[in-house]
Parts: sequence; structure tokens; C-alpha cells
Amino acid sequence: MSDDDQRAESAAAEAGRLIPRPGTESDLPSVRSVVASAYARYLDRMDRPPAPVLNDYRAATASGQVWVLGDPVFGVIVLIGQGNALLVENVAVAPAAQGQGFGRMLMEFAERQALARGLGKLTLYTNEVMTENLELYARLGFREVSRHAEDGYRRVYMEKIISR
Repeated sequence: MSDDDQRAESAAAEAGRLIPRPGTESDLPSVRSVVASAYARYLDRMDRPPAPVLNDYRAATASGQVWVLGDPVFGVIVLIGQGNALLVENVAVAPAAQGQGFGRMLMEFAERQALARGLGKLTLYTNEVMTENLELYARLGFREVSRHAEDGYRRVYMEKIISR
């Protein structure tokens, strides 16, 4: 087991005490590492790296859009206000911590953030080849609203209406 995997397992063991916190500049290497490792399984399905892997995250972190889970960080969510919705621009969990409910925890956090901001909808998009994500988001109550190419990626756009 790698050091990163051991750290992620250790962080996962602390799950009962975890809440997302705003990411900081010092978290950026961990954010990039979590995102790269979480999306690695899709590399062979795509002709280029997934967009979240190419993102710098510096500006999003500086503007308070990046939230992290764990110390060391093993979960990341990027939330962007857009009109009456909160866009889940990215959600990623390190592979060693996957399957333990952390992705769901981050998505529930996104819902609470939207409600706290007075927003009634969560939106997101994922790549068409990330079929596992489509199934997961549907189970979480999202519905597909459109599909189209953007920035060279075939994306599926989804939304979830939320209320108190």
C-alpha cells in the first residue's frame, strides 16, 4: 500500500468527525493529487485527460469555491454559484477512500451550501464515458437535462431541485 493510500485510509477512519472545510493554497498539491488519482480510471476511455485533471484550482481556491475533506485531504468538491443554482463543478475522492460514503457526504454538503445560499437547485455535468457517474447522480436524485460538446468533451448536464 502506498503512503497516499495509507493516509487516505487513516483519514477515512476519522470519518465520523469530518466536515468539509474551505481549501487553502497549501492544499493545492493535495487537491491536484486527489483529482488526478480519482479520474485515473477514465484515462483509457478518453482521447485526452478529463477536464478536472487539467484544472489549476488556484483561482477557484482563492475565491472560496474549493472545499476539502480530511487531513490529509482525500476528498474535494468545487462549488460555483450560478444564478439560482449551485454548480458542482467537480467532486473527487481518492481511490483508497472511495466506496465509504465520502462522495455522498460531499454531495450532501453541496445541497446544504445551496440551501444556505437561498438556491433551489444543484447542477453538474460529467463526461458521457463516465457511466458510473451518471448512475450515481441518478441515484442521488439528479436528472439529465441535456447533452452536448463543450471544450472538446461530450458532456451530460444534470440538475437536482432541492428544498428545505
